[in-house]
Amino acid sequence: MLPYFTQLYGNPSSVHTVGQEARYALDSARERVAKVLACRTSEVVFTSGGTESDNAAIIGAATALHETGNHIITSSVEHHAVLHTCQYLENLGYEVTFLPVDEYGNVSPEQVYNATGPRTTLVSIMYANNEIGTINPISEISAAVQKRAGELDRTIVMHTDAVQAAGFLDLNVRRLGVDMLSLSGHKFYGPKGTGVLFVRRGTPYMPLLLGGGQERERRSGTENIAGIVGLSVALDMADTSREDTSANCTVLRDRIIREVTDIVPDTNLNGHPIQRLPNNINFSFEGVEGESILLGLDMAGVAASSGSACSSGSLEPSHVLLALGQTAELARSSLRITLGKENTEEEVDYLLGVLVDLVSRLRQLPTLTTTGS
Repeated sequence: MLPYFTQLYGNPSSVHTVGQEARYALDSARERVAKVLACRTSEVVFTSGGTESDNAAIIGAATALHETGNHIITSSVEHHAVLHTCQYLENLGYEVTFLPVDEYGNVSPEQVYNATGPRTTLVSIMYANNEIGTINPISEISAAVQKRAGELDRTIVMHTDAVQAAGFLDLNVRRLGVDMLSLSGHKFYGPKGTGVLFVRRGTPYMPLLLGGGQERERRSGTENIAGIVGLSVALDMADTSREDTSANCTVLRDRIIREVTDIVPDTNLNGHPIQRLPNNINFSFEGVEGESILLGLDMAGVAASSGSACSSGSLEPSHVLLALGQTAELARSSLRITLGKENTEEEVDYLLGVLVDLVSRLRQLPTLTTTGS
């Protein structure tokens, strides 16, 4: 990325040599991303991150098809970048179906098929959940949407938020069968503030950002060349090492799950026990506030979360855990641990020692109650 902060500083829309150097970097980055996604370079749109990609996909497809229908289908456990966008459209008169999930957080193809009707224009179901790691059968869901669209003789756009999947799951859009797919650079060791939106050729789409017509008029604004270069290289590296990284993280993940559930009583594992991201662990510890666990871990040098990192400052219980049927009290006792490619067995040893001792000590503390005056 460094040369594009200094010597190669041109605007890729300019025709002079300095601008064309930037254009070459932009085109090369687009080719790297398209190779990972197994799509055309013209189908890759660079954005500022997963939130923009989700917003652009949902609003872009819904508005492009508003004359043919106003019904959107999503799930109750989506990231807020999807949920809040759907709620925004709901306030504008769109009808949104928020599908319930099973005890593990899964959405089934049958659910999506049965919810699709003659006014449906868009389905948005996440590939893997950001809080509990549960993986949805996106290729089967896409096939169900395509089948229903054929039966109804109408266009229904299939979008998936794949932000958590990059670096761990297959991103081949042909095999997934999706029309749109969202990615965020910092989830696979790329720079923050960068993202990708895959838009299959021929997909109805209205741009969210208007202006100079960059990105084939799908996302106006001068491209962030340094960030895009960093994102593309990071995605290529993450996809190349995907199998090794997944295997290593799975070993560490399973060890943490096994030892914590064996040693710490009244521990609930949230999410699917098998069909989950290799790097994701989510526990609920009965009788302990998740915030207290986080503070204790942080003081011991362990960075974790109680839910989505985007809303971890909130004291509200996780909407994902509530959707699984948990009580608000149990949902507030959750802890999300995510692993990376550089984590080691020694670090897991340290985490286990700190966590087991911390939960035990917190459960021994007297419970404080407050009454109104």
